[in-house]
Amino acid sequence: MNEFDHKAATWDANPMHAERAKAVAQAIREMIPLNKTLHALEYGCGTAQLSFELKDDLKDITLMDSSFEMIEVVKNKIAGSGATNLFPLFFDFEKEEYNLRHFDLIYTQMVLHHVSDTEEFIKKFFNLLNGKGFLAVADLYLEDGSFHDSSFTGHKGFDPEKLMKMFKEIGFSSARYKTCFTINKSFENGETKNFPVFLLTAFKDLFY
Repeated sequence: MNEFDHKAATWDANPMHAERAKAVAQAIREMIPLNKTLHALEYGCGTAQLSFELKDDLKDITLMDSSFEMIEVVKNKIAGSGATNLFPLFFDFEKEEYNLRHFDLIYTQMVLHHVSDTEEFIKKFFNLLNGKGFLAVADLYLEDGSFHDSSFTGHKGFDPEKLMKMFKEIGFSSARYKTCFTINKSFENGETKNFPVFLLTAFKDLFY
């Protein structure tokens, strides 16, 4: 059981999570020409708050997460909503190879800083995209490490300029980013701190 299995049941109780999903969804709409012919993948979907915001903009969305309990929450939400174009899948993209289908759009929200080998991860996304497909990554700007506790072993946010360079080296074009949300976090000592979130989008300009 991973850390997000423990968080799944109460994830949607935090209003910030819903606010962030709405903001990221709007930024995706502004930066990518969505339409109802697109087959999409959200990796690290959690409880699928972001995809519930985008489901009416896309043909269908595969909801992939490595947390079994998060996917169980998603299944219950889909059943309760009557949504017919959301398809949950319990799958660890870092550890397993996924090759069942390709997608026109892949997006993640607050996932990349948990991934150890970000370049290999993005290469997998590139290979899963159809030609003329889009990738959208929402994550933290570089921070001082205080966003997570001392046990966290992932990345302390990212410099989106460096990420864009990596994306282009992998084969993406038209990479760009903008700030899409700010997380205001309170600490036990009474301090509060803002952590801005960017959305970076890129285009796979290939016909295969």
